[in-house]
Amino acid sequence: MDIQGLYQLFQATFQPDPNVRIQAELKLKELEGIQGTLLQSMQIVGAEESEIHVRQAASIYYKNAIKRYWFETEATPAHLKITDTDKDAIKANILQLLASAPTLIRKQLITVLGTILSNDFPSKFPGYLTTVQNLLQSQDPKMVYVGLIALKEVLRVYKFKTEDREPMYEIIATFFPAIQQIGAGLISADNVEAAEMLKIIFKCYHYTIQMDLSESQRDSASLIPWGTLFLQMVEKPVPTEGLPTDPEELEKHPWWKAKRWAYQCLNRLYTRYGNPVGLPSDSKFKPFAKTFVANFAPNILTAYLKQIELWIAKQGWQSPRVLCLIGNFFEECVKDKSIWSIMKPHSESLITHFVFPQLCFTAADEALWVDDPVEYVHSRVDMLEDFNSPSTAAVNFMTVMARYRQNAFMQILALANTVLQKYQEAPAEAKNPREKDGALVMIGNLAPLILRKKSLSAMMEPVFVNHVFPEFKSQYPFLRARACEMINQFSDLDFADPNNVAIAFTSLMESLRDNELPVKVTAALALRPMIRHEAVCEAMKPHLQFIMHELLAMTNEIDVDTLADVMDEFVEVFAQDLAPFAVQLCEQLRDTFLRICEDMAKGADGVDDLSDSAIDEASDKTMAAMGVLKTMGTLIISLESTPEVLNQLEIALLPVIQFTLQNAIIDLFDGVFEIIDSCTFSGKAISPNMWGVFELIYKTFKESALDFMEEMFPSLDNYVSYGKDVISTNENVQHMIYDIIETVMKSDRLGESDRVSACKLAESLLLNCRGHVDKYVAPILVLVFEYLGPADRINTVEFRVQAIEVVMNCLYYNPAVTLHILEENGWTQRFLTAWFTSLDKFTRVHDKKLSIVALCSILSVPVEQLPPALQSGWPQILNGILTNFEGLPVAQAKRKEMERMYDIGSDDEDDIEDDDEGQAALEAALARDEDGVEEEWVDDEEDVFDEGHEYLEYLAQQASKSRPADRDEEEESEWDELEEEIYFESPLDNIDPYVLFRDVFTGLQQHNPASYGELTKATTPKQQEYIMTLLQTAETNAAEAAAAVAEAAQA
Repeated sequence: MDIQGLYQLFQATFQPDPNVRIQAELKLKELEGIQGTLLQSMQIVGAEESEIHVRQAASIYYKNAIKRYWFETEATPAHLKITDTDKDAIKANILQLLASAPTLIRKQLITVLGTILSNDFPSKFPGYLTTVQNLLQSQDPKMVYVGLIALKEVLRVYKFKTEDREPMYEIIATFFPAIQQIGAGLISADNVEAAEMLKIIFKCYHYTIQMDLSESQRDSASLIPWGTLFLQMVEKPVPTEGLPTDPEELEKHPWWKAKRWAYQCLNRLYTRYGNPVGLPSDSKFKPFAKTFVANFAPNILTAYLKQIELWIAKQGWQSPRVLCLIGNFFEECVKDKSIWSIMKPHSESLITHFVFPQLCFTAADEALWVDDPVEYVHSRVDMLEDFNSPSTAAVNFMTVMARYRQNAFMQILALANTVLQKYQEAPAEAKNPREKDGALVMIGNLAPLILRKKSLSAMMEPVFVNHVFPEFKSQYPFLRARACEMINQFSDLDFADPNNVAIAFTSLMESLRDNELPVKVTAALALRPMIRHEAVCEAMKPHLQFIMHELLAMTNEIDVDTLADVMDEFVEVFAQDLAPFAVQLCEQLRDTFLRICEDMAKGADGVDDLSDSAIDEASDKTMAAMGVLKTMGTLIISLESTPEVLNQLEIALLPVIQFTLQNAIIDLFDGVFEIIDSCTFSGKAISPNMWGVFELIYKTFKESALDFMEEMFPSLDNYVSYGKDVISTNENVQHMIYDIIETVMKSDRLGESDRVSACKLAESLLLNCRGHVDKYVAPILVLVFEYLGPADRINTVEFRVQAIEVVMNCLYYNPAVTLHILEENGWTQRFLTAWFTSLDKFTRVHDKKLSIVALCSILSVPVEQLPPALQSGWPQILNGILTNFEGLPVAQAKRKEMERMYDIGSDDEDDIEDDDEGQAALEAALARDEDGVEEEWVDDEEDVFDEGHEYLEYLAQQASKSRPADRDEEEESEWDELEEEIYFESPLDNIDPYVLFRDVFTGLQQHNPASYGELTKATTPKQQEYIMTLLQTAETNAAEAAAAVAEAAQA
């Protein structure tokens, strides 16, 4: 198509007639990959005489094509690949296009430039920096502006890189002195263009210090001019001309964006590199930090305090993002003794006038509550996750001060107490409910500290009686919600008066009936921790159906995953009480889940809407759906002892499984596979309905779930373990299982963890279907020896063990056939070497037992049928058996200890006594530390080293530990011992290895003395003694098993 025809197509995409638009879009789709289309669209973008909306449409098309096809993969169709000639032309023109493009189009072109640089710089874009340098040296401000954009985009490539940063260091050395000078020349200007350029300069600097601070940037010759520029920006009054009055629009203004990036640079320099107490002892930044905290940080703090003084006096506005950054900086200043000494005289003022006002219920909060209560709940529930929230920053600053600086802690409590007393004593018309809310927020966020100090926690009961409980009847909905939140935050408070616990519970139940959604949600979240009170737990039981109904109703009204967590807790704790209406509850959960999924599907229709709010909404719905799935799974697990109910639950859940898999809702695959796992595991049988689900799993795996092998494996293992009767006779199902194994083992997309799951599935098939899957033994061995072959392709110890165990399972399944296949393909010696040199890696009980049964299986093969390699190394088989038996008791002891830790199947009174002793010791330790908070307060002349610093120290110590010289990074996992899988079950659990060895060993002695003699000829006296011990153990075990069978028969 010629350029005029393409122009008309772009023009048609803006036509009001939807049919015309759709036809144009379809035609543009057809033109993808047609030689010349991309360059023609580039020409239209750059044609200044063209209509602006046509240029915009062309720029979007151009951007999307570059994003999709610039980086080629094996999956990229040949006709869609961008030719090298076209790529060169695009790279040659991109900066010129940027220079001439209006703002509307520039955004698309910046994305194009970023895509190209991320793939081609530096090796495939050699002249780029020269062009950028020429732009920055231009006398035309527009060209300088484009040069800054071009520099920012190339630095973005290295923003999160920790390696291969040398090109960035060269850019810093070459360009940063120049752009700092440009910034210094712009700082006194008042026009918007200057603000835009300063913003980009600051972003350039910030990109380079995200992961590292180069040596040149640590030098005072660089730090002083840059630091001065940042502080000048912080202190610069924003020009008032042309400023919007709306706060949201004002925050987006270029001058406030520039200010924000100046604050971010200063914060990053201090918190990441310039605060000595935040660095591990061996950090390369320690010398820089000592200089920075002595010479630069005080100036930053002084500048920030000045800005806050202006804000408090209402002489200077601060954007919410800037307030958050200032709060973050203040939080760090609490930790260093020298900086704290500067801040300490201001602490009371900051608590009263900076922190407290940001914690009070504001007019904006009220407007959001009234206009959009759902969004209000999200803002409250997710507040701690909102790192850009100034109130969250204020809370964090306050809690760090309270935790480490005793004087500040007392100032906070004094202020809160003053506000509460003032509210209580004031006449009704003079009460300020917003201030009371702020005081309760202060106390609530200090709950962990207060509760750990006995003298303070004892004072909290009167606070609740006098200041919290009355607000459950408040005329102000936000105070009713705050009362619920206080119950939640002080859920570990032990009330001396049992009546107060009853009042708290009754009040929360009444709040569940509140007309205001935020009150209801806050009450629901507060009910969860109340379960710990035995009296409350009993009181809840008659109301369970009502509580679950309200939780489901709220979940249908608002997508908050924490509500699902509350439901999950109630299902787990009150499973037996919920059993009579479990099916009804499950159906309601199902309907809720399907409603959320339908909403998600509607949202997906507007896939082009990539706004933050749209992304957040989609994320909220996904998390809510995951939470409902988790609750359904908990319900099934909790009722596994009631098979008649399980069957009904399974039927109720089928639509959930079918809808998710049929519609390929990938974000929910993990949860749905857990549901399938729960259904198939709890019943220990596979129903006809679940066999239908198996076919759907297979179809989904082939179409969209290849990357979910690890998540699918537990369900697939259940199908094989509990549906072996069907699999043994159904060749179609056998084929599907083998196809899954083969696909995973051969796929280039998957890693070793996925192949481990495939090997486990192969093992399950061989163990559970012995004698029924003969035709898959050879193909499975072929798959495994692709990795165990001459060029060993295995990196992790887990995959090595699992691959070897597949072969061991084949030996156990049919030793003669397996040995024949190994010999025929020349694999015998290689496998035996791999097996016997890795025996120390077989550390789990299952590993040991499998090794023993596989080796015993080899002993059952007549010597004349053995491969030469085995005939010559016949005594080594016995040595291998003995080695595994020696390690078996240790593995069993470790497993028993883990089972005790996880409280699995232990009715042993000794274990219970041990647990009681452990609990008593724990309680005694806690009793010795009643006032633990006091131990965290540090002297004002000392630095604060918190958990973050301790963790950094730990990481540094781990990194500094020497490794063996021949151990490289790729072999790291080779040194990890495999962890016991305590929930793993297999047919080998029913086999006594001692009895099996006795039968094989004595059978060989009786029926094939020549082979027996060859096997034992090299045994040492110590080994002979150990063999006798094994045989005695076998006799004992056999006698005990026979006695147990006889006892069971009599019963």
